[in-house]
Amino acid sequence: MKAPSSLLAALKDSLPVGLGLAPLGVALGVLVVQAGLHWWWATVFTTVIYAGSFEFLLIGLISAFAPLATIAATALLVNVRHLFYGLSFPLHRVHSRRGKLYSTFALTDEAYALTANRQAQAWPGRRIVALQMFLHLYWVGGATLGGTLGALIPERVAGLDFALTALFVVLAIEAIRARRHDLPTPLLALLAALATYLSLPNQFLPVALTLFTTALLVRRFLTTRRPTRA
Repeated sequence: MKAPSSLLAALKDSLPVGLGLAPLGVALGVLVVQAGLHWWWATVFTTVIYAGSFEFLLIGLISAFAPLATIAATALLVNVRHLFYGLSFPLHRVHSRRGKLYSTFALTDEAYALTANRQAQAWPGRRIVALQMFLHLYWVGGATLGGTLGALIPERVAGLDFALTALFVVLAIEAIRARRHDLPTPLLALLAALATYLSLPNQFLPVALTLFTTALLVRRFLTTRRPTRA
């Protein structure tokens, strides 16, 4: 009884996000075909790499015959945020070795956002892994469909490139609603993003994450420091 209920709950949890992931996967599949690669490369990339925005960059890097060192450096810069995700992702609830390996591999922005809210604190490991599996399937399925129909889909579909941004905006709003008592955290994130955008826009992601993490550590230090007696 536990397995079907966990799978069904994970499916319900993943569906709203899947509505955003699937079209993005289609866009990636179309890009793969239009870059001159066979359609099945879309399935391979999304199954084996599964790195979201980096996969879009990877298509261009491969098409430009970029050196492996450039590809590796790009992957590090784009995905360095996952190091921060790992600090609070509930991997300790996943008990099987295979489950831990897959959960670590399938740790994405969407999976982290869905497991970071207060309601998810009671989710068992089976439900967490199932959630990640469904998100992965949406991504692979969308990319495979896009690769298969790549020649029939226009090169530019208005609004499709905004789907990822819209998805993250919705996830952020849901996270703020779930933690109304913790408004300083999204404000710090906004300030870090604005400061980086105005000063170092070309290094936006790593610099903004560093500023945000530093602000959180300083805030933690100030709120937990006990006053000393004179």
